[in-house]
Amino acid sequence: MKGIRAWLVLFVVCLVLSGATAFPLVHELRWTEDVLRSLDTADTDYPFLLHGTDRPAFAHLVIAVAFYGPCRDPVRNIWVVEFGMIRGIPFWWTVIDMSFGVIGIVPLYVVRKKIKRLEAALALASTPVPSPPSTPRPAEA
Repeated sequence: MKGIRAWLVLFVVCLVLSGATAFPLVHELRWTEDVLRSLDTADTDYPFLLHGTDRPAFAHLVIAVAFYGPCRDPVRNIWVVEFGMIRGIPFWWTVIDMSFGVIGIVPLYVVRKKIKRLEAALALASTPVPSPPSTPRPAEA
């Protein structure tokens, strides 16, 4: 259980950092504008450049909250870990998000494996052990 929580905490921290780093991007780009002078039209002409600044960043923070469930009860909430391993977004967004997705699936895979092991151990522990057959007593004379 301890290893599961440690891996999940690592994943949630990375997820939050991934989302939080996108928030100051517009301000950073404006500071860079003094040097490059051509970023005024970037948002208007190429909105995909700022793809990671709003909804995806907020989504990372919201999804991070979902991983509280597996921290509390990993066996019951394994679906959250499996959900985190699903990648169903458009190809080019996948390319943009790939750095986190490829790295992020590693701790989720380890956590899923540990949860399956914990589930098997809990199932084994809850299986009743049959009592040995009683031997008949010799008849008293």
